[in-house]
Amino acid sequence: MATKKNSRVVITGGAGFIGSHLCERLLTAGCRVTCVDNLITGSMENIRSLLKNKNFQLKMQDVSRFIQVEEPVDCVLHFASPASPVDYLDFPIQTLKVGSLGTHNALGLAKTKGAKFLLASTSEVYGDPLTHPQHEDYWGNVNPIGPRGVYDEAKRFAEAMTLAYHRVHGVDTKIVRIFNTYGPRMRRRDGRAIPNFIAQALHNLPITVYGDGSQTRSFCYADDLVEGILRLLDSDLNVPVNIGNPKEMTLLELANLIIELTGSKSTIVFNPLPVDDPKQRRPDISRARKYLDWEPAVGLRDGLRKTIEWFR
Repeated sequence: MATKKNSRVVITGGAGFIGSHLCERLLTAGCRVTCVDNLITGSMENIRSLLKNKNFQLKMQDVSRFIQVEEPVDCVLHFASPASPVDYLDFPIQTLKVGSLGTHNALGLAKTKGAKFLLASTSEVYGDPLTHPQHEDYWGNVNPIGPRGVYDEAKRFAEAMTLAYHRVHGVDTKIVRIFNTYGPRMRRRDGRAIPNFIAQALHNLPITVYGDGSQTRSFCYADDLVEGILRLLDSDLNVPVNIGNPKEMTLLELANLIIELTGSKSTIVFNPLPVDDPKQRRPDISRARKYLDWEPAVGLRDGLRKTIEWFR
Protein backbone atom coordinates (compact mmCIF):
# COMPACT_ATOMS: atom_id res chain seq x y z
CA MET A 1 0.00 0.00 0.00
CA ALA A 2 1.18 3.52 -0.80
CA THR A 3 0.47 4.64 2.76
CA LYS A 4 2.31 1.79 4.50
CA LYS A 5 4.83 2.50 7.27
CA ASN A 6 7.98 4.34 6.10
CA SER A 7 6.39 5.42 2.81
CA ARG A 8 7.70 8.81 1.74
CA VAL A 9 4.85 11.19 0.97
CA VAL A 10 5.06 14.75 -0.41
CA ILE A 11 2.02 16.92 0.30
CA THR A 12 1.84 20.27 -1.47
CA GLY A 13 -0.30 22.71 0.49
CA GLY A 14 0.36 20.60 3.57
CA ALA A 15 0.01 23.58 5.93
CA GLY A 16 -3.57 24.18 4.79
CA PHE A 17 -6.81 22.99 6.37
CA ILE A 18 -7.10 19.60 4.66
CA GLY A 19 -3.39 19.24 3.94
CA SER A 20 -2.47 19.48 7.62
CA HIS A 21 -5.01 16.81 8.55
CA LEU A 22 -3.45 14.54 5.91
CA CYS A 23 0.07 15.24 7.24
CA GLU A 24 -1.04 14.32 10.74
CA ARG A 25 -2.87 11.16 9.68
CA LEU A 26 0.04 9.89 7.56
CA LEU A 27 2.57 10.57 10.29
CA THR A 28 0.38 8.59 12.69
CA ALA A 29 0.49 5.72 10.17
CA GLY A 30 4.31 5.81 10.27
CA CYS A 31 4.89 7.56 6.94
CA ARG A 32 7.63 10.09 6.28
CA VAL A 33 5.95 13.32 5.25
CA THR A 34 7.37 16.30 3.37
CA CYS A 35 5.07 19.33 3.48
CA VAL A 36 5.61 21.84 0.67
CA ASP A 37 3.91 25.19 1.21
CA ASN A 38 4.45 28.93 0.71
CA LEU A 39 1.82 29.82 3.34
CA ILE A 40 -0.18 32.07 1.01
CA THR A 41 -3.32 30.59 2.57
CA GLY A 42 -1.83 27.90 4.83
CA SER A 43 -0.71 28.49 8.40
CA MET A 44 2.24 27.45 10.54
CA GLU A 45 -0.23 26.96 13.39
CA ASN A 46 -1.73 24.02 11.51
CA ILE A 47 1.57 22.12 11.48
CA ARG A 48 3.49 23.55 14.45
CA SER A 49 2.93 20.43 16.55
CA LEU A 50 4.25 18.28 13.69
CA LEU A 51 7.63 20.04 13.48
CA LYS A 52 8.89 17.99 16.45
CA ASN A 53 8.26 14.73 14.59
CA LYS A 54 11.48 13.32 13.08
CA ASN A 55 9.45 11.99 10.14
CA PHE A 56 8.11 15.43 9.22
CA GLN A 57 9.87 17.93 6.98
CA LEU A 58 8.72 21.41 5.89
CA LYS A 59 9.89 22.92 2.61
CA MET A 60 8.93 26.53 2.00
CA GLN A 61 8.45 26.58 -1.77
CA ASP A 62 6.05 28.08 -4.29
CA VAL A 63 5.05 24.97 -6.25
CA SER A 64 4.07 27.14 -9.22
CA ARG A 65 7.78 27.87 -9.68
CA PHE A 66 9.48 24.61 -8.72
CA ILE A 67 9.34 21.61 -6.40
CA GLN A 68 12.68 20.30 -5.22
CA VAL A 69 12.80 17.09 -3.20
CA GLU A 70 16.09 15.21 -3.01
CA GLU A 71 14.80 12.13 -1.19
CA PRO A 72 13.00 9.17 -2.80
CA VAL A 73 9.23 9.69 -2.97
CA ASP A 74 6.44 7.10 -2.98
CA CYS A 75 3.43 9.42 -3.26
CA VAL A 76 2.78 13.04 -4.26
CA LEU A 77 -0.47 14.59 -2.98
CA HIS A 78 -1.18 17.91 -4.68
CA PHE A 79 -3.33 20.04 -2.36
CA ALA A 80 -1.72 23.43 -2.93
CA SER A 81 -4.32 26.02 -3.96
CA PRO A 82 -6.47 28.77 -2.55
CA ALA A 83 -9.75 26.97 -1.93
CA SER A 84 -12.34 29.44 -0.65
CA PRO A 85 -14.04 32.24 -2.61
CA VAL A 86 -12.37 34.85 -0.39
CA ASP A 87 -8.95 33.44 -1.26
CA TYR A 88 -9.27 32.87 -4.98
CA LEU A 89 -10.92 36.26 -5.46
CA ASP A 90 -7.96 37.84 -3.62
CA PHE A 91 -5.39 35.69 -5.46
CA PRO A 92 -6.86 34.95 -8.91
CA ILE A 93 -3.54 34.75 -10.79
CA GLN A 94 -1.91 32.58 -8.10
CA THR A 95 -4.95 30.28 -8.19
CA LEU A 96 -4.64 29.82 -11.94
CA LYS A 97 -0.90 29.27 -11.69
CA VAL A 98 -1.03 26.67 -8.95
CA GLY A 99 -3.74 24.77 -10.83
CA SER A 100 -1.72 24.77 -14.04
CA LEU A 101 2.01 25.28 -13.43
CA GLY A 102 1.83 23.85 -9.90
CA THR A 103 0.04 20.72 -11.10
CA HIS A 104 2.56 20.33 -13.93
CA ASN A 105 5.45 20.59 -11.46
CA ALA A 106 3.86 18.15 -8.99
CA LEU A 107 3.18 15.64 -11.79
CA GLY A 108 6.76 16.07 -12.99
CA LEU A 109 8.00 15.22 -9.50
CA ALA A 110 5.82 12.09 -9.39
CA LYS A 111 7.04 11.04 -12.85
CA THR A 112 10.71 11.59 -11.97
CA LYS A 113 10.42 9.71 -8.67
CA GLY A 114 8.20 6.91 -10.00
CA ALA A 115 5.60 7.90 -7.40
CA LYS A 116 1.83 7.73 -7.19
CA PHE A 117 0.08 11.06 -7.70
CA LEU A 118 -3.18 12.30 -6.20
CA LEU A 119 -4.83 15.54 -7.28
CA ALA A 120 -7.12 17.41 -4.91
CA SER A 121 -9.85 18.50 -7.29
CA THR A 122 -13.19 19.93 -6.26
CA SER A 123 -16.94 19.80 -6.70
CA GLU A 124 -16.54 23.24 -8.29
CA VAL A 125 -15.63 21.48 -11.55
CA TYR A 126 -19.40 20.89 -11.82
CA GLY A 127 -20.08 24.66 -11.60
CA ASP A 128 -23.72 25.57 -11.00
CA PRO A 129 -24.92 22.07 -11.86
CA LEU A 130 -27.87 21.24 -14.07
CA THR A 131 -27.75 17.61 -12.85
CA HIS A 132 -28.58 16.67 -9.26
CA PRO A 133 -26.92 14.98 -7.44
CA GLN A 134 -23.60 15.32 -9.22
CA HIS A 135 -22.05 12.12 -10.60
CA GLU A 136 -18.48 11.92 -11.86
CA ASP A 137 -19.66 11.47 -15.46
CA TYR A 138 -21.34 14.91 -15.44
CA TRP A 139 -19.25 17.46 -17.37
CA GLY A 140 -20.45 20.51 -15.47
CA ASN A 141 -21.96 23.95 -16.06
CA VAL A 142 -19.12 26.42 -15.51
CA ASN A 143 -18.79 30.11 -16.41
CA PRO A 144 -15.11 30.25 -17.48
CA ILE A 145 -14.87 34.06 -17.32
CA GLY A 146 -16.87 34.69 -14.13
CA PRO A 147 -15.15 35.59 -10.84
CA ARG A 148 -15.22 31.94 -9.72
CA GLY A 149 -13.83 30.75 -13.06
CA VAL A 150 -10.22 31.17 -11.92
CA TYR A 151 -10.72 28.33 -9.43
CA ASP A 152 -13.16 26.20 -11.42
CA GLU A 153 -11.12 26.24 -14.61
CA ALA A 154 -7.79 25.81 -12.81
CA LYS A 155 -9.09 22.57 -11.31
CA ARG A 156 -10.62 21.41 -14.60
CA PHE A 157 -7.27 22.02 -16.31
CA ALA A 158 -5.48 20.21 -13.46
CA GLU A 159 -7.69 17.17 -14.00
CA ALA A 160 -6.95 17.18 -17.75
CA MET A 161 -3.20 17.46 -17.08
CA THR A 162 -3.35 14.66 -14.52
CA LEU A 163 -5.09 12.23 -16.89
CA ALA A 164 -2.67 13.21 -19.68
CA TYR A 165 0.29 12.21 -17.49
CA HIS A 166 -1.46 8.93 -16.75
CA ARG A 167 -2.16 8.16 -20.40
CA VAL A 168 1.12 9.40 -21.89
CA HIS A 169 3.69 8.74 -19.17
CA GLY A 170 2.01 5.91 -17.26
CA VAL A 171 1.97 7.80 -13.93
CA ASP A 172 -0.39 6.13 -11.45
CA THR A 173 -2.71 9.10 -10.91
CA LYS A 174 -5.77 9.62 -8.70
CA ILE A 175 -8.30 12.47 -8.72
CA VAL A 176 -10.49 13.25 -5.71
CA ARG A 177 -13.35 15.68 -6.23
CA ILE A 178 -13.80 17.18 -2.78
CA PHE A 179 -17.22 18.44 -1.74
CA ASN A 180 -17.82 20.91 1.11
CA THR A 181 -15.64 19.88 4.05
CA TYR A 182 -15.43 21.31 7.55
CA GLY A 183 -13.68 20.73 10.86
CA PRO A 184 -10.95 22.06 13.16
CA ARG A 185 -8.26 24.29 11.59
CA MET A 186 -10.63 26.14 9.28
CA ARG A 187 -9.82 29.84 9.39
CA ARG A 188 -12.33 32.16 11.01
CA ARG A 189 -12.23 34.45 7.97
CA ASP A 190 -12.24 31.57 5.50
CA GLY A 191 -15.30 32.98 3.77
CA ARG A 192 -17.22 29.70 3.58
CA ALA A 193 -20.52 29.10 5.32
CA ILE A 194 -19.55 27.02 8.37
CA PRO A 195 -16.61 29.12 9.64
CA ASN A 196 -18.56 32.32 8.88
CA PHE A 197 -21.66 31.14 10.74
CA ILE A 198 -19.75 29.74 13.74
CA ALA A 199 -17.59 32.84 14.16
CA GLN A 200 -20.63 35.11 13.99
CA ALA A 201 -22.70 32.91 16.31
CA LEU A 202 -19.98 32.71 18.99
CA HIS A 203 -19.88 36.52 19.09
CA ASN A 204 -23.69 36.87 18.93
CA LEU A 205 -23.32 38.80 15.68
CA PRO A 206 -25.88 38.72 12.87
CA ILE A 207 -25.40 35.62 10.73
CA THR A 208 -25.08 36.57 7.07
CA VAL A 209 -26.92 34.25 4.69
CA TYR A 210 -26.58 34.94 0.97
CA GLY A 211 -29.66 34.99 -1.22
CA ASP A 212 -32.75 33.62 0.52
CA GLY A 213 -30.79 30.72 2.06
CA SER A 214 -32.57 28.09 -0.04
CA GLN A 215 -29.38 27.05 -1.88
CA THR A 216 -28.20 23.65 -0.70
CA ARG A 217 -24.88 22.15 0.36
CA SER A 218 -23.74 18.86 1.86
CA PHE A 219 -21.04 18.92 4.51
CA CYS A 220 -18.37 16.27 5.14
CA TYR A 221 -16.28 16.19 8.33
CA ALA A 222 -12.51 16.42 7.76
CA ASP A 223 -11.70 13.00 9.29
CA ASP A 224 -14.15 11.31 6.92
CA LEU A 225 -12.66 13.12 3.94
CA VAL A 226 -9.10 12.08 4.87
CA GLU A 227 -10.20 8.46 5.18
CA GLY A 228 -11.76 8.59 1.71
CA ILE A 229 -8.66 10.22 0.21
CA LEU A 230 -6.33 7.57 1.61
CA ARG A 231 -8.58 4.75 0.41
CA LEU A 232 -8.52 6.30 -3.05
CA LEU A 233 -4.74 6.63 -2.93
CA ASP A 234 -4.42 2.91 -2.21
CA SER A 235 -6.97 1.90 -4.86
CA ASP A 236 -6.60 0.97 -8.53
CA LEU A 237 -8.90 3.80 -9.66
CA ASN A 238 -7.54 6.42 -12.05
CA VAL A 239 -10.86 8.13 -12.82
CA PRO A 240 -12.21 11.00 -10.68
CA VAL A 241 -14.01 10.06 -7.47
CA ASN A 242 -16.45 12.21 -5.49
CA ILE A 243 -15.73 12.32 -1.77
CA GLY A 244 -18.34 14.15 0.28
CA ASN A 245 -21.47 13.73 2.35
CA PRO A 246 -24.64 13.12 0.30
CA LYS A 247 -26.92 14.46 3.06
CA GLU A 248 -28.15 17.79 1.73
CA MET A 249 -29.47 20.82 3.59
CA THR A 250 -30.19 24.48 2.89
CA LEU A 251 -27.85 27.17 4.14
CA LEU A 252 -30.72 28.65 6.14
CA GLU A 253 -31.14 25.30 7.92
CA LEU A 254 -27.40 25.23 8.59
CA ALA A 255 -27.45 28.74 10.07
CA ASN A 256 -30.30 27.83 12.43
CA LEU A 257 -28.55 24.62 13.48
CA ILE A 258 -25.36 26.49 14.35
CA ILE A 259 -27.35 29.04 16.37
CA GLU A 260 -28.89 26.12 18.27
CA LEU A 261 -25.59 24.30 18.92
CA THR A 262 -23.75 27.43 20.06
CA GLY A 263 -26.62 28.75 22.16
CA SER A 264 -26.17 32.02 20.30
CA LYS A 265 -28.41 35.07 20.39
CA SER A 266 -27.59 35.82 16.76
CA THR A 267 -30.26 36.74 14.27
CA ILE A 268 -30.11 35.99 10.54
CA VAL A 269 -29.66 38.68 7.89
CA PHE A 270 -29.82 38.16 4.14
CA ASN A 271 -27.27 39.55 1.66
CA PRO A 272 -27.28 39.44 -2.16
CA LEU A 273 -26.23 36.13 -3.70
CA PRO A 274 -22.66 36.21 -5.12
CA VAL A 275 -22.16 35.86 -8.87
CA ASP A 276 -22.31 32.23 -10.11
CA ASP A 277 -22.93 30.88 -6.62
CA PRO A 278 -24.16 27.26 -7.08
CA LYS A 279 -27.82 26.72 -6.18
CA GLN A 280 -27.37 23.02 -5.38
CA ARG A 281 -24.46 20.88 -4.33
CA ARG A 282 -24.70 17.19 -3.41
CA PRO A 283 -22.36 14.36 -4.40
CA ASP A 284 -23.34 11.04 -5.85
CA ILE A 285 -20.89 8.80 -3.96
CA SER A 286 -21.84 5.52 -5.64
CA ARG A 287 -18.32 5.12 -7.04
CA ALA A 288 -16.69 5.66 -3.63
CA ARG A 289 -19.11 3.24 -1.98
CA LYS A 290 -18.57 0.54 -4.63
CA TYR A 291 -14.80 0.71 -5.14
CA LEU A 292 -13.49 2.21 -1.88
CA ASP A 293 -16.08 0.84 0.55
CA TRP A 294 -16.28 4.38 1.84
CA GLU A 295 -19.04 6.64 3.10
CA PRO A 296 -19.05 9.35 5.78
CA ALA A 297 -19.34 8.18 9.37
CA VAL A 298 -19.49 11.46 11.35
CA GLY A 299 -22.94 13.03 11.66
CA LEU A 300 -23.33 16.76 11.08
CA ARG A 301 -24.31 17.57 14.67
CA ASP A 302 -21.31 15.70 16.10
CA GLY A 303 -18.94 17.22 13.57
CA LEU A 304 -20.25 20.72 14.17
CA ARG A 305 -19.90 20.33 17.94
CA LYS A 306 -16.22 19.41 17.53
CA THR A 307 -15.68 22.28 15.11
CA ILE A 308 -17.45 24.78 17.38
CA GLU A 309 -15.28 23.74 20.33
CA TRP A 310 -12.16 24.28 18.24
CA PHE A 311 -13.41 27.75 17.25
CA ARG A 312 -14.10 28.60 20.89
